[in-house]
Amino acid sequence: MSCWSRPAACRYICPMPGRREEAKMTEPTDADSYRAFADPDAAGAWLKALGGVPDAAIDLTGACLALAALERPWQSLDREVDHLARLADDLRGSVPAAGLPVGARAEAIAGVLHGRHDYRGDRESYDDLRNANLLAVIERRRGLPIALSVLWLHLARAMDWPAEGVNFPGHFLVRLSDGPERLMVDPFDDGRTVETGGLRALVKLVEGDDAELRPHHYAPAANRDILLRLQNNIKLRQIRAGRLDDARITVERMLLYAPDRAALWHALGVLNAETGRPKAALDALGKVAGLDDAGVWQRQVARLMQQLRRKLN
Repeated sequence: MSCWSRPAACRYICPMPGRREEAKMTEPTDADSYRAFADPDAAGAWLKALGGVPDAAIDLTGACLALAALERPWQSLDREVDHLARLADDLRGSVPAAGLPVGARAEAIAGVLHGRHDYRGDRESYDDLRNANLLAVIERRRGLPIALSVLWLHLARAMDWPAEGVNFPGHFLVRLSDGPERLMVDPFDDGRTVETGGLRALVKLVEGDDAELRPHHYAPAANRDILLRLQNNIKLRQIRAGRLDDARITVERMLLYAPDRAALWHALGVLNAETGRPKAALDALGKVAGLDDAGVWQRQVARLMQQLRRKLN
């Protein structure tokens, strides 16, 4: 049961600096606790606590709010948190408690998000960094496919409707299901249903005319991977704009909740090196060797570490 459908039963202990990070992430998060993310120390500690929990225990909405709040420290989250609760209330008020088929569930979510509250994919300013910040998405009612998908998942989970994100090539989709019945929707396109033909056309557009749909195209995205893809959108845009210090900070935040990803430590090492921090770069690159996915990075890491040591000597 989501905390948005049973707020009185939700409790969360926010880990603060200096305390053991024993937040009960497997329990629903009280929506009121999200307001504490205005304090950057609280938001950072909460995200760090995610690094040690199973993926299924991650509160996706809460994590997105915490990441967004770090971009605007000490600003109140009251309006956005209240709005998320209102979205869930509006959805509950528009559908029967049970017995709704998958297609009707999709129509109900689309009616609330894209109809009543006017959320849209931002086609005019797609690369605007605000499109990947959940607080800004709520304020502007505009966002990237993955940010709008987070809102779809938020509402589906508030209703206890099975739903998962799908990391489709070049796009992000949401799949609703009820037993064998499944439906893929595109939150960037007002929740339009995407049939097999549309999926095939999309994969050919991204991977070439010879590409065909494969099982991995349909694989569900883990909560942690959704967070990483959301933040990666920000990092890539920061790098393209030459904002390397900002990109470094973004990667540091990604490592809070995904500390075992070699690619992130490699990226942090490179960004530290590019911003004149050779010792920090060596420290980050030194973390790669002991990680499960270190193999693909070993040669690049060894070469870069050798170059950095020569500079320091």
